Amino acid sequence: METMRLDVAGDGIAILTLDADAPMNVVNDAFIADMEEATARIAGDDAIKGVVVTSAKKTFMAGADLKQLVNGFETLSVDDAYAFSKRATDMHRAIEHSGKPWVAAINGLALGGGFELALACHRRVLVDDPKAQVGLPEVNVGLLPGSGGVVRLGIIAGMKTALDLLLSGRSVGPAEALKLGIVDEVVPADRLVDAARAWLATGPDAVKPWDVKGWVPPQKKGLTVPEDSAAYMMAAGGLAKSGYNQPAPLAILNALFHGLQMPFDKALTVEGKYFAKLLTNPVSRNIIRTTFISKLAAEKGARRPEGFARFEARKVGVLGAGMMGAGIAHVSANAGIEVVLIDRDVATAEKGKAYSAKVLGKLVEKGKLAQDKADAVLARITPTDDFALLEGCDLVVEAVFEDTAIKAETTRKAEAVLPTGAIYASNTSTLPISQLAQASQRPDQFIGLHFFSPVDRMGLVEVIMGKQTSKETLAKGLDFIAQLRKTPIVVNDSRGFYTSRVFQTLIHEGAAMLGEGVPPAVIENAAKAVGMPVGPLALLDELTLDLPLKIVDQAIAEEGDAYTPPAGVAVMRRMKDEIGRSSRKTGGAFYEYPEGGKKHLWKGLGEHFPVKDSWDVEELKTRYLYAQAMETARCLEENVLETPQDADLGAIYGWGFPAWTGGTISYIDTVGLAAFVQESDRLAQLYGPRFLPSAWLRDKAARGEAFYTPAQASAIKETVPA
Repeated sequence: METMRLDVAGDGIAILTLDADAPMNVVNDAFIADMEEATARIAGDDAIKGVVVTSAKKTFMAGADLKQLVNGFETLSVDDAYAFSKRATDMHRAIEHSGKPWVAAINGLALGGGFELALACHRRVLVDDPKAQVGLPEVNVGLLPGSGGVVRLGIIAGMKTALDLLLSGRSVGPAEALKLGIVDEVVPADRLVDAARAWLATGPDAVKPWDVKGWVPPQKKGLTVPEDSAAYMMAAGGLAKSGYNQPAPLAILNALFHGLQMPFDKALTVEGKYFAKLLTNPVSRNIIRTTFISKLAAEKGARRPEGFARFEARKVGVLGAGMMGAGIAHVSANAGIEVVLIDRDVATAEKGKAYSAKVLGKLVEKGKLAQDKADAVLARITPTDDFALLEGCDLVVEAVFEDTAIKAETTRKAEAVLPTGAIYASNTSTLPISQLAQASQRPDQFIGLHFFSPVDRMGLVEVIMGKQTSKETLAKGLDFIAQLRKTPIVVNDSRGFYTSRVFQTLIHEGAAMLGEGVPPAVIENAAKAVGMPVGPLALLDELTLDLPLKIVDQAIAEEGDAYTPPAGVAVMRRMKDEIGRSSRKTGGAFYEYPEGGKKHLWKGLGEHFPVKDSWDVEELKTRYLYAQAMETARCLEENVLETPQDADLGAIYGWGFPAWTGGTISYIDTVGLAAFVQESDRLAQLYGPRFLPSAWLRDKAARGEAFYTPAQASAIKETVPA
């Protein structure tokens, strides 16, 4: 067997050790075939009295091979998907029908299909290690557990616990797993297999409760039980908040509801059918491809140029101790790198270091970090106003005010001290890297590293290549981001780069809707209904109207009549210049912020922007999605972006484009390029040229092309587990 080995001891206890030729054990065709063979051997061997399932890896078992699922999407029918689910389901039922008691000795992480295997066993013993998390996180990839996990968890843990774990997708550690009843015993690592063997030595019954004649499903009375009825109603109401963009939560709710009322095998059939529908739905493909496969590929260096030695930063300079600089200093020190944090005076630099002290202090309070480790991180940050301390730095990240002259002066002062081989990175979000590099003596070593705020919580970094940035510099920049354990995307230099450029289409679309007479509450709710985390008017309050207007004014100054201002500019100028409301910092713009109360839309908006009689919420949702997707397509056409993977990662992790779409480019492919072009033409006639497809996009649609090809669906060779 390729993925496991079976050893039988003299006492009749069989040890089935999962050990695939991969970093983790995963559910794929090879594993299922081996488990079928092993189970048949166990069932047919009278000398075997019981089975312990464990792992030779540091983890027990992850879920399905997501790469296999994504690659099969285009050709997989619903019947094929159900057959895949049924085979895994039958594999687990064979364990239960083998006539031998099985114990899962869970030595580490057991998620998805790995925990479904454990649930099919007669007992679960979990190692007492906080890293040993168990759970069924399939909802996070647009799926549900497809081989009995929903039904078994509902019976074992009860409906309420099952709903919590299945709909949240969260995993739990040993103590909580034991409390919830989803494992039976928690023991130290050196006693794990012994504890499993000890239970088997008691001669336990090999028949599961649901296989005992006369067993009654736990909710056979259905909704006639008031408590159960209320729980399902509350769960259904919670799903409504998401606008049903993601089909998996509703499918989970239905599978559990029906599954707990039916005979066990019938319930498994229902679960499998829901799984098949989800697996052939583009939402699951989109989520898996971008948030798992493309993300892991980026973090493993998919965009790193070959031929350069691995770079490791040992000492980093951070220029500017404001919110961004303080965050960059924190994540660098947390990665074990010595940091010199520079600002105009020592007191300001100390404030930047204090940010790390605050973040670390909260972790210590919650018991998530030991005090000595927090002290070690803080000790790596040296706050100063002395550029001379940059001597010996491998890399510098400049995070000063967004002003070309200030950045140029900072560059010259830093390079006067830095070693000749040091990389100089600017954290600018809008200023062209090629322009900023003009102040550098070594423009080939100048690159953009655009972090997102708050840096310690936002995982994306936008890496911007200037016209003279070398491939070696790109490789070193990506290696530094890997040190910080963040996710990079690579873009080429342009106004606003990628994320800032496309994000602006969202806020401008919202502002334009206000000018058209759409009620502000509808504008905000339509954005949230489509899956955006925050409405565009609320975002503008946080950003300040000054920022998007400054970007527009710079473009007008540089390009003149060749530049077409975005659709929301008139509303923004009126709010700022005529009405005198520009941001939350200045007391509020579109929102009011009462002291001690919740923020709410400013009541004066109706006076300045009268509401029209009718509007179509679905049309508003379409405009939000199409505006952002169209601008992303332009970025690919102009070679600002080079891959659809970078586009989709930037969309989801940069500004919160809805995950169910897979990102802006996956959204276009899901709609179909020809249909997207046709709908864009309709929107352009109604709302303006911002929606108008280019000749390049029309030609691509006419040729029947898509942005992703089957080869691009999986950008890495390694098996990617759930």
